[in-house]
Amino acid sequence: LTKIGYKELDEILMNGSEWAVENGYGWEEDLDATEEHGRMQDADATKVSDKSRKRGLPQLGSLGSGNHFLELDVVENVFDEQTARAFGLKQGALTVTVHCGSRGCGHQIATDYLQEMERYVKQNAVGLPDRQLACAPLDSRLGEDYYRAMCCGANYAWANRQMITHWVRESFERILGDSAESMGMGVVYDVAHNIAKMERHDVDRHAEDVLVHRKGATRAFAPGRAEVPMKYRDHGQPVIIPGDMSVGTYVLAGRKGSMEQTFGSSCHGAGRQMSRKAAVSTLTVEGVMREMSEKGVYLRNGTVEGVLEEAPEAYKDVDEVVRVVCDAGLTAKVAKLTPIGVIKG
Repeated sequence: LTKIGYKELDEILMNGSEWAVENGYGWEEDLDATEEHGRMQDADATKVSDKSRKRGLPQLGSLGSGNHFLELDVVENVFDEQTARAFGLKQGALTVTVHCGSRGCGHQIATDYLQEMERYVKQNAVGLPDRQLACAPLDSRLGEDYYRAMCCGANYAWANRQMITHWVRESFERILGDSAESMGMGVVYDVAHNIAKMERHDVDRHAEDVLVHRKGATRAFAPGRAEVPMKYRDHGQPVIIPGDMSVGTYVLAGRKGSMEQTFGSSCHGAGRQMSRKAAVSTLTVEGVMREMSEKGVYLRNGTVEGVLEEAPEAYKDVDEVVRVVCDAGLTAKVAKLTPIGVIKG
């Protein structure tokens, strides 16, 4: 972890990955391979509470718990040679996959505004199918304040992953005695999930600016969209779909169907088929560790409970999930990454 003060934290909340790169945690080209160049322009740090700041201050540059991970993978299969080449992937190559977010800072932002929105719903007699769907109009003060605070959370997450990327490169350099540049350790793509974004989409054959909610989802823009980096624009945006910690991750490319059916979105992972509570009560650490070892995967875990919650049995079959999103025309398969080492927070 790196030590920062509240002044630096506010800069991170406003500038995201740009702050990280400007302060030596990465390369300029990393920003081009990051959604929104790692910065939501509508962020306003004054909309983030002191409690959120306090939680985020010591956690920058960390994975966190739950399903967050750092994974050392090998490119096992390539399904689209041309697109894989554009993405910098080739069969047998070593990759590092990082999945984490805005840590306690983003969690507290959500908690703070959820409480306010619950009050808003009650005061304005808003009918909801489920109380967990608390909300406020985007053009209200509360709605706008939350959106700007959420943008700060996204910026924190991008900076967080950017710093982890930097330290991964440093670790490889230290162990292998070569530079990250000569080892080709560029970023394929850093894409957000669990986010709401203002985007322009065709709605009833008319282009409109809409707020796209991606909960349990990630962006999957098709070829030709201006938001896709130029080096990928002919192929579609890279879409990263992790499975469980024993089977690895798919790299896909966004397709036209996602723009027509899902506002340029895909799932962001295999998804759970067993609750965390059920996994802890029915599985054993010895069984999970044995399964990982038999599959040739080294696991470094934070807690016993975390190992059980994230056991392979707790997740759906990622091959089947990817087949569905590809058959639906949302994405196309590019490569599959197989894990050899996994770090869980």
